[in-house]
Amino acid sequence: MSQHSDVNFDDLWDYDLWDYHDPVASEATFRALLPAAEATGNPSHAGEAQTQLARAQGLQRTFDAAHATLDRVETMLPGARVRTHIRYLLERGRVYNTSGFTERAAPLFREAWERSKNLPAEGYYAVDAAHMLAIVGAPDEQIAWNHRGIALAVASDDDRVRWWCAELYNNLGWTYSDLGEHNEALAWYEQALEWREQREQRGKERELRIARWNVGRALRMLGRYDEALALQRALLAEWEASGEEQAGYVSEELGECLLALTRADESRPHFAHAYMLLARDEWLREAQPERLARMKRLSEAPDPSRGAGS
Repeated sequence: MSQHSDVNFDDLWDYDLWDYHDPVASEATFRALLPAAEATGNPSHAGEAQTQLARAQGLQRTFDAAHATLDRVETMLPGARVRTHIRYLLERGRVYNTSGFTERAAPLFREAWERSKNLPAEGYYAVDAAHMLAIVGAPDEQIAWNHRGIALAVASDDDRVRWWCAELYNNLGWTYSDLGEHNEALAWYEQALEWREQREQRGKERELRIARWNVGRALRMLGRYDEALALQRALLAEWEASGEEQAGYVSEELGECLLALTRADESRPHFAHAYMLLARDEWLREAQPERLARMKRLSEAPDPSRGAGS
């Protein structure tokens, strides 16, 4: 008998099955789940399990494999429930967006929104659609769609829908940060952190550390370097104690804080550590090569043979 034979596929809360920091493990999880989903004979069960398989493939940047998986889901849609249609649209859109085809992704997210926005039972996916429309939109659209998602999440009596609040608060922080409105960004990051601190959830320590990192980055952008430095130092100790190699971004921030405080010699080991860890990140290498180049350059001591005017 399958180890997943007792799963309730009619109301599958697959957030509990996901490790978004390890898409390889998540792909294995959904592959193992698939035989039990198929054994029910319900196309929605198998279809929805495969949407998450496709998502894990997309996060690994195996885009052809992800689209092939979604092609199989598409054949199941005529006999499937509306939720399966919505999830198919979301994941097809995510694969297009991650692979750089935003213009093909946006209409899929819009259709997912239109199909779900008036269905209370699909509130989780309606907020997901709003969140994705914000991601692919211009700054003013990002703000509007995040607020639409927050309104739905706050009004819901479903804890799974309300879970979205911290994510959307965080995303608003990034939008305002990109706009250079760092006081507004800090306010949203602090709201996201407060939400997480008040609620128990899977991966709480990891998510709390990321939320605090965002607060620290905003403090640095506001010139509050000593506060930011203290916060990031505490975070580095926590990441190291956890045994997880997630400290690259913290090391980068420590370097930036020390550099801003004109402590370049102290900053170099942090930039070197950041570069060592973050150079392994395929997305960062492709999307922000200049950021990695900066870390590498700032990790190196000046050449004493070069004069100040050379």
